[in-house]
Amino acid sequence: MLEPNGPLSPEIYWRRRALAIGVIVVALAIVIWLVTMVARGGDSAGADSAAATTTTSAESSASATSSTPSSTSATPSSGAPATTSAAAQPAAQPCQDQSLALKVTVGQPTYKVGDQPAFGTVITNISSAACSRDLGAGPQFLVYTLDGQRRLWASNDCNEDGPAEMKTLKAGEQLSYKGTWFGTTSQPQCAGDRLQVPAGAYMVVAELGAVRSAAEPFNLAS
Repeated sequence: MLEPNGPLSPEIYWRRRALAIGVIVVALAIVIWLVTMVARGGDSAGADSAAATTTTSAESSASATSSTPSSTSATPSSGAPATTSAAAQPAAQPCQDQSLALKVTVGQPTYKVGDQPAFGTVITNISSAACSRDLGAGPQFLVYTLDGQRRLWASNDCNEDGPAEMKTLKAGEQLSYKGTWFGTTSQPQCAGDRLQVPAGAYMVVAELGAVRSAAEPFNLAS
């Protein structure tokens, strides 16, 4: 070996040179490996991104496709009311007197003087078609002596008629009304005194315009 400050021998020189070249080769190999890994990593990310994009597109397409039947199935429902409303129902004809029938009832066959007899009536459309009638005032009840010669009371004598109220009755349809008699006399427009009706036999009739029911008898007992 030479002195420390002297020139290197050829053998040592070439060893160091070979070592340096080896280090450089290793370094280059490491750099190349790193570049390769980075390049592969970028490709992987790109593939994942592409896969994600494809998945999202597929999901969006599936959602759009699945919503289509709902929209289509809703079309008949929305069209049904239009069809119904388009078919206008014909207006019912007026109820003529001959189209209606009245039946009157009494709450019980005998009441005591001072009681308030209860009456009821049923209006029936006896025609074969629907018809309309103003029933705002409703039918009225009339009380007569049993022989029908003397009218003692009418439900509309002292009551104002109600506002107009058109009612449509289908063929065979019925409407029911009720009334109460205080047991006193009355006159049209509530004229004169109202006197207590004594014990005896009486009858009640229901009336709507020119339509009258059959009479129903009842008694007032002392």
